[in-house]
Amino acid sequence: MGKIICFISEDFADFEITLACHKIKNVGNKEVVSMGYNLASVISESGLFYKPNVTVSEALELEDIEGLIIPGGPIRDQQKELTELIIKLDREKKMLAAICNGPQYLGRAGILLARHFTTSCSVDRIKQLHVIDPFPRDTYVDKRVVRDGHVITAAGRAFVDFSFEIFDYLGVYQDQYEESEQLYKDIMNR
Repeated sequence: MGKIICFISEDFADFEITLACHKIKNVGNKEVVSMGYNLASVISESGLFYKPNVTVSEALELEDIEGLIIPGGPIRDQQKELTELIIKLDREKKMLAAICNGPQYLGRAGILLARHFTTSCSVDRIKQLHVIDPFPRDTYVDKRVVRDGHVITAAGRAFVDFSFEIFDYLGVYQDQYEESEQLYKDIMNR
């Protein structure tokens, strides 16, 4: 059984990935592993504490990663180990899924240069923050979710759609079509 790694850092948007992680683990029967730059606990946007299972450096040594999920959070600097992991997984054609501001890490790693993607982070927001834009705007698409090969990106408000795109990619509901349909109907009928 391969691992799905979730990158967590201070102020990450935990709500954007909880549905995906829950169903990947409990329906898809895959191991979900939290990863941070170090093993110190972080506090999410919701105020909950999370403790990484592995560091990014340790994840670089894992052989059984099926994919990486990156939630949104603040625009911030990126450590070289994360860039190395993203490039490694991209070369191996492993799933790279990022939502809201999370695609910033894929952008800095050069993964989005030749792929269509979306993000919640506008050019205006980057100007307000006075930071270098991590996104190659030529390949940006104004959609809720964009899947280009093994790379999945989404706007923050589309966290349910993002989850379902991940489920489809990983085959989480491959043998459980009726459960998938019912879950989607339940969410849409709220």
